[in-house]
Order: sequence, then structure tokens, then C-alpha cells
Amino acid sequence: MRNLLLLPLLVAVAATVPLAAALSADGVALLAFKTAVTDDPSGALSSWSDADDDPCRWAGVTCANTSSSGPRVVGVAVAGKNLSGYVPSVLGSLALLRRLNLHGNRLSGTVPPALANATSLHSLFLYGNSLTGGLPPELCDLPRLQNLDLSDNSLTGSLPPELRRCKQLQRLMLSGNGFSGEIPAGVWPEMVSLQLLDLSDNSLTGAIPPELGKLAALAGMLNLSRNHLSGGVPPELGHLPATVTLDLRFNNLSGEIPQSGSLASQGPTAFLNNPGLCGFPLQVPCRAAPPSSSTPPPPSAAGSISGAGRPRQPIKTSLIVLISVADAAGVALIGVIVVYIYWKLRDRRGDGCGGDGDDDEEGKRGLFPCPCMRADDSSDDGSDDGDDVKRNNTTTTTTASGGGGGGEEGQLVAIDKGFKMELDELLRSSAYVLGKGGKGVVYKVVVGNGTTPVAVRRLGGGAAAAERYKEFAAEAGAIGRVRHPNVVRLRAYYWSADEKLVVTDFVNNGNLATALRGEHTPSPSPSPSQFVNLFGKRETYFLKKWSKLWLDFNKLW
Repeated sequence: MRNLLLLPLLVAVAATVPLAAALSADGVALLAFKTAVTDDPSGALSSWSDADDDPCRWAGVTCANTSSSGPRVVGVAVAGKNLSGYVPSVLGSLALLRRLNLHGNRLSGTVPPALANATSLHSLFLYGNSLTGGLPPELCDLPRLQNLDLSDNSLTGSLPPELRRCKQLQRLMLSGNGFSGEIPAGVWPEMVSLQLLDLSDNSLTGAIPPELGKLAALAGMLNLSRNHLSGGVPPELGHLPATVTLDLRFNNLSGEIPQSGSLASQGPTAFLNNPGLCGFPLQVPCRAAPPSSSTPPPPSAAGSISGAGRPRQPIKTSLIVLISVADAAGVALIGVIVVYIYWKLRDRRGDGCGGDGDDDEEGKRGLFPCPCMRADDSSDDGSDDGDDVKRNNTTTTTTASGGGGGGEEGQLVAIDKGFKMELDELLRSSAYVLGKGGKGVVYKVVVGNGTTPVAVRRLGGGAAAAERYKEFAAEAGAIGRVRHPNVVRLRAYYWSADEKLVVTDFVNNGNLATALRGEHTPSPSPSPSQFVNLFGKRETYFLKKWSKLWLDFNKLW
């Protein structure tokens, strides 16, 4: 039926171009598109002429020998040419067209539903134009459609539920339009091939459908940002693969962020600018919700004994005073019990923070052992059992109890003078596991407002002899003096009897081989000859010496 509707238009085009009698039907359809273009400032279609009976020689046209009738048009790419006009329905008569790319122009009008007649079409790129109207559900009748990009237009209306028929669609990009209404539910489980979904920068409302968590093939991005979505983050989104990048920014979402599945591995940028969201990874604590005003108050003692149909008696003043006194006595009793337990636990625990004197019980014992650390970059008095240490032009920013410089109780040493971070700030910050190896677990720690990421390697929780602290500190001081553009800087280390941490600069995007080679994909470690090619003989010697220092440092564990 659609082909019959297009037949009069093809005849009309052929009648207006009498010399095009030798043109194939594909060439006539392309000349109809040229006729629909009202402004071609760069002359992109100047080679499309009715005097040339072979459209395969026209700029932006790709042909292939797909049948016995000769070459057929399989691709049309006229992108970024600032064309004005509209997209004619006659392009749907290109039965073997596989790719139509008209993005980056000034085309207006609607997306013609007749494009569904081009049954071989697998990629349709019309983004960056001025198209209006809605999303034609007929496009999902295309049996091979894999890529549909209509972003950055002026499309409106709601998302059609017929999207469920786009079973072969892999990438759906509709951002930067004016789509409104709710995201349809029950559609997404049937889109079994969808790998990327971008609905950002629209006017979508309502809740996020939990069915989005059933997009098992999703591997790139799920972008719902810059809409008017409300409600909570569905825990079902945690069923998405861990490789999916989630973007829910600039909405009206609320509630606590679920920590289920892949949701727990998302960074804070996935949830920013949702004033009602709280919980990890946002640094917004979730407070207990106040009781609803619609909840009826519990029945009073006087009201509970009143029979049905009898008016409630008001509570007497003496009863109110009695209840208040009982409450105060109960709170006082609980406080006494808590204080008693607190001091008992203090007596049982070992020395915590504080000085060396026996009388300094308040600083010496505690319910929870504290890191005994304060920032003081300018201290260099070399006094009191080596608590404040400054060696090899590095500043120690700690105070350790126990004396002797053994680092038995939480000593954090800042190798770099510019390292101003305190241990409690380090422990309170957001942390993400980067990897595990023979030398412990490596975390990415984002401090403060997210502008100071560092890498923290936990060398192990086993106890180490106190006399090994000096050997540990000497190796760390040697590594800390290394300055080279291809060597990660050691910023600080933390020593205690049962915990050892090493703080270095955080390097984005990849591992050591990536940083050395400048590549984006993992590659095998370079051989010594490749090191010579990369750095030269002098720097190769330098790196070998530094590597030996680092290996000696790790041998302590």
C-alpha cells in the first residue's frame, strides 16, 4: 500500500525531469530529495544531475551490486552541509538503502513514516536538524534497524509504546528534544539487543520504570539526565551490567540511593543535582523521616478505657507531671548505665591517644582507638620520643603514643610538604576499590569536594615488629625523594602495629603500561630494550634504581 502511495510522487518527479528517463528508480528518488532541498550553500548536491544517468557517481551516494539489475543505492551521506528543506517520503522507495545520514543540517518538517518502506535500513542518523512532530512508531517495523539517532531536534509528544517492536535496535538516542509524558513501562524487556539508551534533555515526567533494569544487553550508557523525573531510584537498576554508565543528574529524584548490584559501583556524578537524593556515594546523609501529620496519634490512657460512644476525658495535669518525672528518671538511669559501660570499656582497652604519663587517662584510653594524628607541617623540634619527626626534608604530621618512634599507634607520615590531608579526613572520604594484588588492595579516595583524588594501597592488616618501622621509614623516605614525570609520587604513609597504608597520586585511565605508552588499551609490560626506546639510557637506569627501591619497600611485608 505504501509503495502505491509513493508511485504518483515518483511519476511527478519523472515528469518534471524529462532528461532523466535513463535514470533508475533510485536516481529519481535522490533527485526528489534534491528538489526538497531549498538551500544548498556549499553546493553539496551540485553533482546530482539529471544529465548523469548513474547516481552512483554522485557525491555522498554509495552503491553496491546487490542484484542482477545492476548497482543499487545502499548509502546516502550528506551530513553537516547546512542544507535547508525537508526529508521527502520518497526516500522510503530506496528498497536496498542501508544507511541514511543527514545529520548536522537545517532540515525541518517531520520524520516521514514512509521511511519504513526502506526495509534494508539499519542506520538512520537525522540528529542536529530542526525536525518537528513525534517519533513515528512505523520505524520499528524496519526489521534490520540497529541505530536510530534523532537527538538535538524539536520532536515532541510521548514515547510510543510501539518501541517494543524495535527488537533489533542497539542504539536509541533521542536526547535534546521536547518529548514529554512518562517513560513507557513494559517496553524495555522486549528490546533485547539495546546497548545504549539516551533520553536526556527532554521533558519526561513520572517515575523511572523498574523494567529498565531488564536491559541485559546494555553495555554503554543509560542517560536519563535533565528531565523532570521524580520518585526514587529503582533498586532493579542494580541488575544492569557493571559496565553501564548511569546518568540521572538534574531530575527531581528523592530517597536513599539503593546499594544493590551495579548501583553500588556508580560514582557520585551519576546522581548529582537531585536535591531529594541521599546516601552513598553522595555526601548527603539520610535523615529519619518525621512522622506524618496524617497518622492518628496513639490513644491515651484515659481514652483507651472509655467505651464506644463515650467522649474522651482530658488528661489530668497531675498525670502529665507524673509521666514527665518518669521519663526524666528513665533517661537519667539510661545515662548512668551508658557512662558505667563506657568507663568499663575504657579500663579494658589498651592505650589509645594521649601522652606518656600514667595520669593522662583521658587521652590514654578510649572507647574507640583514635589515629593519634594532627596536621602540623611546621613542627621540627625533634622532641618527646620522636613523636614529631622531620627527616630528609620530609615532614611528619603525626603524634604517636607509645614512644620510641616505633609507630605502634597510628603514625601518618607526610612525605610531601604539600600533603595537608589528615587521617580522619582520609577515612571519611568516598573510596572505590581499584584492584587487588599480591601487595594488598588499592583504593581510589576522593577527598573534600571531589577535587583531590589519591590512591591508597593497603599493604596488609597483619602485625609487624616495631623495630621494622625505621627500615620502613628509610625506604619510604628514599622513594619519596624520587621526582620524575613517569613516576607516581609517594605522598604519605601510615604505620601502626596492625595497619599499613601507602598514599600516592591517583593516575586516571589505565595501568602503568597505559601511562607509559599513552595508549587506551591494556598492553604487555615493555621489555628492557623497549624501555631504552621509550626513555633513553640514562632514564632507564633511573627507573631501574627506583624499581629496586620500591621492591625493597614491599619486601617489608
